[in-house]
Amino acid sequence: MNEPVLTIVVPCYNEQEVLPETIRQLRQLREQLIAQQLISGRSALLFVDDGSRDATWTIIYKASLRYPEVKGVKLARNAGHQNALLAGIFSAKTRSDCIVSIDADLQDDLSVIREFVKKFHEGYEIVYGVRNRRDTDPFFKRHTAQGFYKLMKVMGVHLVYNHADYRLMSRRAVEELERFEEANLFLRGIVPLLGFRSTTVSYDRKERLAGETKYPLKKMVAFALDGITSFSITPIRLISLVGFLSFFVSILFGAYFLFLKFTGHAQTGWTSLITSIWLLGGLQLIAFGLIGEYIGKIYKETKRRPRYIIDLDLFNLPIPVSFFGEEVKMTDQKKRV
Repeated sequence: MNEPVLTIVVPCYNEQEVLPETIRQLRQLREQLIAQQLISGRSALLFVDDGSRDATWTIIYKASLRYPEVKGVKLARNAGHQNALLAGIFSAKTRSDCIVSIDADLQDDLSVIREFVKKFHEGYEIVYGVRNRRDTDPFFKRHTAQGFYKLMKVMGVHLVYNHADYRLMSRRAVEELERFEEANLFLRGIVPLLGFRSTTVSYDRKERLAGETKYPLKKMVAFALDGITSFSITPIRLISLVGFLSFFVSILFGAYFLFLKFTGHAQTGWTSLITSIWLLGGLQLIAFGLIGEYIGKIYKETKRRPRYIIDLDLFNLPIPVSFFGEEVKMTDQKKRV
């Protein structure tokens, strides 16, 4: 049996502190997998620079000059983690039998990739990395993340519990993924929809080796909201339900206050009036905001703008490249691509 060509895709955004160690450990893992005859010697490491403002691309570029197995894709601007991940996966598709995606921070256990590949040899086309526990997360992030998975389940969205973007996908799975053309592509919800034979591998997540997290509270909230509105119309239905309930409750209260008026027990006061105004006003604003989220997504979809723009692809384009005062000749570039 021929060993499969594996490409490990690593999206990077301002990861200069940890990237050299990431490259070293991934190169070491690649050599081990080749020695164990689990993957082909043509397997590669593909780092995607998501518009970093630090020396991330410099590190990737120089590593690609030094090590033939290290490749790089530079996006023209910051397109976001999910889009950077897609850029790498789709760039690697034609030259790979299977693709593993992993973050650059070394929190995910690299040894699990060996289990991913073994599962691929067994015939699985999608292998999910699933965290055993979330002890390394702060208290707030741990509980909000668990609440997010439970909320998505209630809304009818199938997600792999405690799985982020650490996974293996076969070339066939990636080709089918590429057919999903929506601008708001929520990978954690889309990949399970592919329906191919899949399994999970459990692992313990580590502390971040260096640098700072690229997912602060603001981005986590935006990510969760994007996932909910991309896959479920349940929030819209809940608004309708709340509207009907408010309508019927107002009828009951109206009848009650009319009864008090006719029996001479009515009392004038502003508390109940102001409370009801603020309550209904708040519900209306929430409803308008949520509906606006859906309208905004429709607006983005109709424009059909590209998810990302590649500035430089050292994986697939055999062209001379000049960066940082260094020149790569055509013959040298062809050897690396």
